[in-house]
Amino acid sequence: MRLAPRIAIVVSVLTLIASVLGFIAVLVLNTFVLDEYDAYGEVAIPGSTSLQLPEGEMTVSFHTMTTGRPTSGFPIPDLSFSITPTAGLPEPKVTENIGGTTAVNSDVRVRIWTVDIPKAGTYNVQADGAVAGYINPHLAFGHDSSRNWLLWLFGGLFGLGLLELFVAVTWSLRAKKKARLLEPDELVTTDPPISTLAPDGPSSFTPTDQGVRLEQIRQLAALRDSGALTEAEYTAEKRRILGNS
Repeated sequence: MRLAPRIAIVVSVLTLIASVLGFIAVLVLNTFVLDEYDAYGEVAIPGSTSLQLPEGEMTVSFHTMTTGRPTSGFPIPDLSFSITPTAGLPEPKVTENIGGTTAVNSDVRVRIWTVDIPKAGTYNVQADGAVAGYINPHLAFGHDSSRNWLLWLFGGLFGLGLLELFVAVTWSLRAKKKARLLEPDELVTTDPPISTLAPDGPSSFTPTDQGVRLEQIRQLAALRDSGALTEAEYTAEKRRILGNS
């Protein structure tokens, strides 16, 4: 029983380690691999260009460079853009959807809009804004393939690991306390009981006639020494016993 709480503690610690490593791995993947914020191209601010856009929802992000370390409060300039379909294409739907700041070294990007493209084709994009003081500002068109639900998964796994660790430590402490309170007569021994009998059962002894006579003479000597018999009585009884032999 003492081994089980230790195993539970080890399992809970491994769960915590796995959740932390998984959380970090998802953050790295979301930042460097899964977030294709510029998959369909970029437009300089101010500037215009034509982009080949697929059908479906895409993101429009403000992309710039910085000389310092940006924070979640990175200032977003006053921006505007227009997206015009070429002949025969329906109008896309633009929705403001400001996201969090993503920074990799001096590269910074912030999602500003989402655009619903009803039909794949070529679209003319024009961007403008008060970007004085920003380094190489662009609007990036792409899509967000990050797996944010994995962050919640590993966060929940971390909480489960903490709960497991609490239960395992409590279990271990109770097991130690119970072991200390165990009375000696409650301990179980595997040693076989020691028999009070000889292995071959009780032995029998039959005294000889000579032994009986010697015992009688010793008893007579004891009576004589105690004063119960005189010397003459002792001698007479001794002769009688020896005479019967």
